[in-house]
Amino acid sequence: MKTENQRESANVEDRRGMSKGVLVGGGLGTLILALVIGLMGGDVSKIFEGGGAGPAEEIPDTPEAREAKRFVSVVLADTEDVWRKLLPQQAGRPYQDPVLVLFTRQVESACGRASASTGPFYCPEDHKLYLDFSFFDDLRSRFQAPGDFAQAYVIAHEVGHHVQKLMGTSDMVQKQRTRLNERDYNQLSVRLELQADFYAGVWAHHAQQMRQILEEGDIEEALRAANAIGDDRLQKQGQGYVVPDSFTHGTSEQRIRWFKKGFKTGDLRQGDTFSISAESL
Repeated sequence: MKTENQRESANVEDRRGMSKGVLVGGGLGTLILALVIGLMGGDVSKIFEGGGAGPAEEIPDTPEAREAKRFVSVVLADTEDVWRKLLPQQAGRPYQDPVLVLFTRQVESACGRASASTGPFYCPEDHKLYLDFSFFDDLRSRFQAPGDFAQAYVIAHEVGHHVQKLMGTSDMVQKQRTRLNERDYNQLSVRLELQADFYAGVWAHHAQQMRQILEEGDIEEALRAANAIGDDRLQKQGQGYVVPDSFTHGTSEQRIRWFKKGFKTGDLRQGDTFSISAESL
């Protein structure tokens, strides 16, 4: 991905080194976060581990660390430029920039406290994305999905959840939480996640049109990442078998398909994952 001489977003909040313990048992905020992280496919049990506040950690000021922060700042700025233009044009809604919070190990959000093991997540209560750089290490080593555009896809997916919040889609899904059984609600969650993948593809489409950001192999990097974090593949790796009724993100094939559809069309109207049959997802 071409990032040279690109602007960096001012909406990056660096909390790395400000380590805090995770609440034991948790309160309402923690329960809300558990729901959010569950939607994102994270390990909810990790939220309730830990104890009190931990000491601050010194973050090494290395060229690699500086470049990692610069990269995510550039990607976030690029999503801002695309969605500021696209959302009013295609949806008739203004775009409000989210904030990207960088953290190490644990973090507190308006949705509660979480650990890095939950993976990147978006908190609709404060309009912030949360990211520990260790997840990018997992992409390379655990998920075998290296590359800068694989990382950009992850950020764009979380920004896609912010777009859903602005569009009222995530609130619509949340209202169904107490009305549906777990299986049916999981299906809604899958639709929400696949739409966020679609929005990530839409971003890539328009970013390429606006600034020619893509280099050879970039889309393949994003597709490898989408393939690596499908529910079916993760369950097969983790427990040796899959339970489709427990899927919350969609299969690898579905995630790839919706990202590719967004990238091909660049049209928000093509991303209604809620009005089609399950067989068509």
